[in-house]
Parts: sequence; structure tokens; C-alpha cells
Amino acid sequence: MPFRFGRGICCVEESAGTLEWLVTNGRGSYASGTVAGMLTRRYHGLLVAALDPPVGRYLLVAKFDETAEYGGASFALSSNRWADGTVDPKGYVHIESFYLDGGIPVWNYAIADAILEKRVWMEQGTDTTFVRYKLLRASGPLELNLKIFVNYRDYHGSTSAGGWKMDVGRAGDGIAVKAYEGAVPYYVLADRADVAIQNLWYYGFGLSLEEYRGLGSSEDHLFAAGMRRTLSEGESLTVVASTAVPDNIDGDGSLAERKSYEEGILRRFRRKSAIGPGEDSALIERLALAADQFIVARPGQAEKPGSTVIAGYHWFGDWGRDTMVSLPGLTLTTGRPEVARGIIQTFAGFISEGMLPNRVPDAGQAPEYNTVDAALWYFEAVRSYFGDTGDEEFVAEIFPALEGIIDCYTKGTHYGIKADPKDGLLYAGEEGIQLTWMDAKVGGRVITPRIGKPVEVNALWYNALRSMSAFARIIGKPSAGFDSAGDLALGGFERFWNEDRGYCFDVLDGPRGSDPALRPNQIFAVSLPAGPLDPGRRKKVVDACAGELLTSHGLRSLSPGSPGYEGVYGGDQASRDGAYHQGTVWGWLIGPFALAHMKVYGDADKAKGFLRPMLEHMRAAGVGTMSEIFDGDPPMKARGCIAQAWTVAEVLRAFAEIDRLSHGKK
Repeated sequence: MPFRFGRGICCVEESAGTLEWLVTNGRGSYASGTVAGMLTRRYHGLLVAALDPPVGRYLLVAKFDETAEYGGASFALSSNRWADGTVDPKGYVHIESFYLDGGIPVWNYAIADAILEKRVWMEQGTDTTFVRYKLLRASGPLELNLKIFVNYRDYHGSTSAGGWKMDVGRAGDGIAVKAYEGAVPYYVLADRADVAIQNLWYYGFGLSLEEYRGLGSSEDHLFAAGMRRTLSEGESLTVVASTAVPDNIDGDGSLAERKSYEEGILRRFRRKSAIGPGEDSALIERLALAADQFIVARPGQAEKPGSTVIAGYHWFGDWGRDTMVSLPGLTLTTGRPEVARGIIQTFAGFISEGMLPNRVPDAGQAPEYNTVDAALWYFEAVRSYFGDTGDEEFVAEIFPALEGIIDCYTKGTHYGIKADPKDGLLYAGEEGIQLTWMDAKVGGRVITPRIGKPVEVNALWYNALRSMSAFARIIGKPSAGFDSAGDLALGGFERFWNEDRGYCFDVLDGPRGSDPALRPNQIFAVSLPAGPLDPGRRKKVVDACAGELLTSHGLRSLSPGSPGYEGVYGGDQASRDGAYHQGTVWGWLIGPFALAHMKVYGDADKAKGFLRPMLEHMRAAGVGTMSEIFDGDPPMKARGCIAQAWTVAEVLRAFAEIDRLSHGKK
């Protein structure tokens, strides 16, 4: 198994307390925690339910604390860090191994001569988490005692309980919880157990990662009830946490269904990718399972079924830009074109005056349209979908929406977005507004404003125009206008070349002129299908990025030699946002870089070599998935989300695209 850890990792607090696991349900809900079992984030929990899917997430069930009574001795299997820094109990010392069975986290606890297995998974499409304990080996009975800790709060928040009294009552072999009048009730139920209501607050769970992030680092959880069951060798106890009462609790049946679901994903990926045996194959297959975690249902127009992409776990919802960047890797590379089509259709309903929303917020809030590039990535999503399927009927269906975007961007829309009639390039930006993917803002100050003509925006604009020319010809529409606009933009793109430095300006025609900072945005002028640079300049761009921006886990967002470079991402939100695009490494950029390198040098093995450290990273932070960002300075520690959609998607897509290019396929 590529994701298996023994005592050398599991019994050490520094490693077991930082490795994290994640399971999801296709609705925006999730369960997540550390291998050690201690809470380190406000986002950890056994049931974090999207009450208005895929958003409106609430922490409902925080954790189970387990104790085993065996052979006359007591073994604490759980771990807790408290607000004063004390760790008690230290149940991680009993973890003999932790591994992923497909996408299911599995712990084996060594209890004298007994082995107790624990598995956690979610049921696809329902807000239900299963936790199954099975006594794999024993020479006598083992009594398992669980403390059920619950809560009811927005997943971004934290709880200081005070005198809060929840309604906790019996429900079969378990409990029903109602936090307050109007709250959604939920349940923790066992297949067979003795239950004792407690309703006692435990105060001061310490959250070390929130402390690092400069946020509140202490939280209270309610010890709602205790559960007890005596197991003999081969017997199991299944406990479910759910917003609905299941008809019956069938741990073995649900586990089989989950495995069947994951095997279906892998079958489609294997048919699509045709990855043969090799050192990378098992890890790349795991990426296909990781990709599925981000795809969730979202109602489209008139409440029709639709799909979207969760940008990252734990704290992101669905973002327009991230969704479109991620779509090819998450859906097409994994053999799920119908999901890609559903996402494109869903977002067609969100187009407003030529713009796609940057963020689709939680319930009751209007979408935010402060992005220039989300709509341009939308063209890449459609182009990729058509390239994969040849679906001319869909191109005809979506063409008016695409044409509307081009028209609005040409004539002008919000935030100064407009094509310059002189050079055909796209201008965007207003003071105090962040429009590109480099979108960090501290108070009213945009850290990287990039007002003017950003290089990646115009590489995307040029590609969108060329795609529209091709789409128009495919469905028998006039293409001359798109052809001429593309030609003008191609000529205008010449202005980006900075001969003195041997690479592209990052932004042209800004308030202070043109920005010569070495940033990774120019890599898209090489990696995108329609390249606006000649071969010699493409090579220079790749070499410049390789020389100063490339790391094992992505590209730095700013060259270390540049003014304002920040090599470590941490501290309070202002400090973190100040470093977010000022040197922090972004994992998703390793995909475009590897593709650009392949296009320039034609060496598939070398191009894949840039991606392989990310496969190794899947054992280092979020087990079996890939992080959002990393420090720019060694040791380049993983930061941000433990599971980021466009990181997983672009690494997966890059492997597939490099294979395609190496075999001379168009």
C-alpha cells in the first residue's frame, strides 16, 4: 500500500499529529482529523455537514474518544491536546499502523496481544459518517468505551460554551441532538451498544494549527453521551453520525458500497488513462480518488441538478476560477466527461455581463464577480471538453454564452475590463479591487493589484479567441471577427517581451508603467494550447521560471531576489495574506510548468520528473491528496488547505498530457 505508516510515524506526536486524513460525500460535507486523533484545527470533525449543500457547513460531531478494557488493563486510544499545551491521553502510542484502503482511513491499534481496527468513511450523497471498530485479533473479550463529543457551529467559527444547554436524548442505540430551537437535529447511533447520556462540556481543547494561523486556539465540545460494547474476536461495532435516522446500521454493507463506488471511479480512470505498471501508477491512481473528493452537487437554473467543484478542504467553497482550472484534470482525465458537461452548464447560469463569479458564497449571499480570468478559464474548460468528446451539439448549445462573454470583454464590463482596440490586449483593474488569481487583500489594500494588462490574462484571452474561431467553424458560424481579434491580440502580445531580462513583463500599462517582476504567470503563455510566443522565447520563459521560481512542489509566486519577497507563510491573517502571492509556492503551477517544459524540450521523462515530488508529498500532509501552498524557503513546508482541487487536477492532467504529447497525439 503506498499510503501506509508504521509505529515510526504513528507513535510520534510530531508526525502523527500533523498527518491529516479526509473523507467526503459529494455534497460538500466531510470528515477529517489527524492520524493521532487529536484536534488541531477548528475544521476537524467526524461530521461537518453542508446543511445547504454544497455550502452552509456546520460542525456537528467533533470526535469520538475511545478507551479499551482488555485483560484487566485500560488502554486510552484517543489523543487530546489541551489549551495549556498538555497532551493527555496519548493514545497514538498504541497505533501499530495507519493506512488508506482506497480512500478509507484505517487505524490498527495494538492492545496487548489484541488488534483493534478502526475505519472511517462517508456515505455518498448523504450527511452520514460511518466509524467501524473491528476486533481483528484477541485472546479474550475487549470492552470498547466511546465518549461522543458534539457541537453545532459554523465550521469557520469556534465554541466557547458558557451555559449553553443542548437537548440530548435517547434514540434507539444512540442519541438525538438538537442544539437549540430551529437547529437541524442530528444523531449518533450504534448497531448495538449500551448508551449513557452525559451532556457535559469539556473545556479548552487546544488547536495548535489555529494558533499558528494567529486565530483562536481553544475550543469547547459537549460530551453528549458514552457508548459501550464488548467485542469478541472477529466482531465489530459500527457507529454512525448523521442528520437522518438510517433504516438500519449495516457497517459491512455500507463499507462494501463505499468500496464499490471507489472501484467504479478507478475503473473509469484506468480505461481513460491506460497507465501501465510502474513506480508512479499506484500513486497516480490514488489521485483519481482524490479528484473525486472535490466534485459535488450544486443545483443549477430552476433547481435542476448540477455539479461544481469545492476549491479546497477544509475551508473553501466553490470558486469560479478554481472550478474552471480544475475541471479538465478532475473530470476529463478521470474519464467523467458527463460531470464536466454538468459543471459547464451549471456555471452558464451564473454568467453576468460577461463574467463568471469568483466565489459562490454560502446561503443567502449573492455571487461575487470580482475576477477577470474565471470567464477566460471557462473557455479552456469548454475547449478541453470538446477535445475530449467531440460533442458538437454541446458546442452549439454553449456558443451563445461564450459569444456573450467575448462581446462584453471586447466592449467593456465591470472593473475596467475591456479589450484595447490598439493592441487587442485585455485591460483590467480598478484601485482597491483584486481581479486576477493573485487576489490577496489586507483590509483595503490589495497586495498584488496588477492593474493593467496581466500576462496570463492575455494568454488566456488569446486562447479564448482562437477557441471561438474553431468553435464557430465547427458549428457553421462566422469566424472572421474572432480571427481578426486573435490576430490583433497576437501582435499585441509582442509587447510583453522584456528583452533586457529575457522573459515577459508580468503586467503592461499599469498605473506605474509595466511590471518587470519575475512571477510564474507567464508560464501560461507556453503551456496553453495556443502559444503567443515564438519557440525561442518560450524556452527563455521556461528557463527563467526554472532558474528562480521552480521548487519541488510548485512555482514560487515571486522571485526570491525581488523586493517584497516573503519566504515563509504564517502568522495572523494580515501576515499570511501579505505572503500569499509574494513568494509562497503554489502547487497547482507545477502542472503548467511541466507541460511547458515538455513542449519546449520534448523530454517526457524529464517533464514527469518535475511532477514526481508532488506524488511523494501525498504522504506528508493530507494523506493521499495534495496541498494548496508551500513556503518559498526550505524546507518548503506545506501550508494552507491540505487538499486543493487545482493542485490535484493539474498534476493529474499534466501526467496525462505529457503522455499524450510524447506519443505525438493532437
